[in-house]
Amino acid sequence: MKKFSTYRDAGVDIDLGNEFVNRIKPLVRSTFKPGVHSEIGGFGAAFSLNMPGDRQYVLVSSTDGVGTKLKVAFMMDKHDTVGIDLVAMCVNDIVVMGAEPLFFLDYFATGKLAVDVTVKVIEGIANGCKESGCSLVGGETAEMPDMYAPGEYDLAGFTVGLVENANIIDGSTITVGNKIIGIASSGLHSNGFSLVRKIVFQQLGLSVNDHVPEFGDQTVGEMLLTPTKLYVKPILNLMRDCKINGMAHITGGGLIDNIPRVLPKGSKALIHLDSWRRPAVFDFLQHAGEIEEKEMLRTFNCGIGLTLICPEFEEETILSRLKGMGQPAWTIGEVTEREPGEEPIEFI
Repeated sequence: MKKFSTYRDAGVDIDLGNEFVNRIKPLVRSTFKPGVHSEIGGFGAAFSLNMPGDRQYVLVSSTDGVGTKLKVAFMMDKHDTVGIDLVAMCVNDIVVMGAEPLFFLDYFATGKLAVDVTVKVIEGIANGCKESGCSLVGGETAEMPDMYAPGEYDLAGFTVGLVENANIIDGSTITVGNKIIGIASSGLHSNGFSLVRKIVFQQLGLSVNDHVPEFGDQTVGEMLLTPTKLYVKPILNLMRDCKINGMAHITGGGLIDNIPRVLPKGSKALIHLDSWRRPAVFDFLQHAGEIEEKEMLRTFNCGIGLTLICPEFEEETILSRLKGMGQPAWTIGEVTEREPGEEPIEFI
C-alpha cells in the first residue's frame, strides 16, 4: 500500500501554490487604485477610505459565481474569459444601487493546481477589475484533492463598493409613468447554463467546435463563452448628471423576477416585447429546446442585461448618452399602477 507521508503525496503542492502567487502578483498589482494598502500574499487586504468633509457614505457588497458556464470553459480548454464573468456578476449587482466598486476578492478551488490554467483565470479577473475600475486586492486558491474532477475548478467572487448615502438608488423614488430602459446584454451572460448545456450538448449532440448558422462565424463554444458585459463605467457616467430612480441587473430569474425587485408596492412594469431585438442565441435555444416564452423570460436575460428606470424627461438624454458610449439601449416599457391581484410585471 502506498504511503502518504507528505502533503504533496496527498495531492496538495504548496510550492506550486507559491509559484502561482508569484506569477499573478503583476496582474493583481496592475489593478490597484489609490487606497490599496497591501500586497497580495498577506493575511488580509486593506483599503483606505479617505472621505472628504462630513458627507455620509455606505459600503455596498455582493458575492457571486460563474455557475456551470465553467463546464463550457473546461470543454473548450479556454480559461481567459470566465474571470471577466466572475467580476461582472458581482460589480453589476452593486452598481445598480449606485455604488462604485472599490475592490474585489476571488476564491479559486480545484483538485490539483494547474498553474498555467489558473493564471489565465486570474488574467480574466484582472481585466474585469480594470474595466470596472476596481482593485483586485486578494483571494484564496484552494487545492483540494478528490473534491473536483481532473481539470475542473470552481470560482466565487466578492466585491465592495461605495456610494454616498444621499445617492443610493433603491427604487424608492420610482413613480407611475417612469420609463424603463433596457441596455443590451452581450449574450447569455452567466445564467441558465444548466439548461443551455442540456439542449446544446445532450439534446442536439453538438460539440463546442461545431458551427450553426445562427452563430455566424463563431463556434458553439465561442458563442456560449462570450463574457458577461460590465456596466459599471456607463452607469457611473450616467449617474453624474442624469436622474435614475431604479436599476436591475438581469441575472438568475431573468426579466420576470429581477425588474420587480426594485419596484415600490402598488406599481408594476409593463414591458413591450417587440421594443428590442433579441440576439440569435436566444431564438436558437428557444426553438431547439421548445422553451415556452415565460420560461425564456424567467431563465435568460433575452438580450437585456440591465434595466434602469427614470423619469420621462430623462428618457431621450439617457438613450442618447448610452448610444454615445457604444451601449445599445431601448425604452422597453413603463411603470404603471398595479391593481390588487395583478402580477408585478406584464409583457405585451
